[in-house]
Amino acid sequence: MQLQQLAYFVAVAEIRHFTQAAESLGIAQPSLSKQIRALEKELGAPLFSRARGNITLTPAGDVLLPLAKRILADVDTARLEVRELAGLVRGRVRLGATPSLCAGLLADALRRFHDAYPGIDLTVEEGGSRDLVRDLTRGSLDIALVILPLADDTPLVTTPILREHLVVAMPSDQRPRRSPMSVEDLHGRDLVMFRVGYDLRDSTIAACRQAGFEPRYAVEGGEMDAVLRFVEAGLGIAVVPSMVLAGRPGLRGVPLSPGEGGSPADRPGLERTIAIAHRKDVAPTHAARAFRETLEGYLTDAARDGSLPPGVRHLT
Repeated sequence: MQLQQLAYFVAVAEIRHFTQAAESLGIAQPSLSKQIRALEKELGAPLFSRARGNITLTPAGDVLLPLAKRILADVDTARLEVRELAGLVRGRVRLGATPSLCAGLLADALRRFHDAYPGIDLTVEEGGSRDLVRDLTRGSLDIALVILPLADDTPLVTTPILREHLVVAMPSDQRPRRSPMSVEDLHGRDLVMFRVGYDLRDSTIAACRQAGFEPRYAVEGGEMDAVLRFVEAGLGIAVVPSMVLAGRPGLRGVPLSPGEGGSPADRPGLERTIAIAHRKDVAPTHAARAFRETLEGYLTDAARDGSLPPGVRHLT
């Protein structure tokens, strides 16, 4: 099995067209088809179904695709790491972070990193924690800021760095019946809910169910910015990290308490822990380690001078 064959396979799997995949790779279509057939022969199973001109993955192709992407990503990382050690390039960081972090405090940390390492290519992937864990596991990211806890079998190393409170976001011209609100106060209220893949969706639903009710949605499926805009428009309320409300005068954040007879440890979704994560089987690159050190330094300084967003504390 050759890396070139895996790259050809991934190209066809993503584009679902042999001729277009060949054009994207800059090779002739017969050469591409020949390499795919050779790969299928070596694996002993067809990878594509070519019925009536439609290209779909076979079960074997479905199994191979995430593995092939991970192998190619690891090879690319190794190439960059060796070049970095040889002094040919300075490196690359593919960082994953949740939208609340991107909107809340990550920009200043990224600026500090870029000022210190202007030659390092920096890519930020924004997504829900579950999506980031998947991409990190597949090798699409070098390092990510994710929400704990993770599944026991997740092949990642995590280090908690922040803890933040969750609040109920509502239009600023509305006043809550009481403050803080309890989880029970969400019962019967229209909620603006994040899309599947956001840890905030899971934690909100879990908190409501533990309080004995199912949440009612006014609208669901949004990203962070969309959820906040929907709340501003009066569609409903939402449980969000306190840091995302900074700079949004159209919204107010109401503290969220565990409710009668409870404590924060008894109810999920009242606060969350953010960790920096990387794969167990691949050490972070020099560039990724440099970013981690820069981020830790920034958070330490921000905690010392009181510039962390409200409701956020640094875990030292």
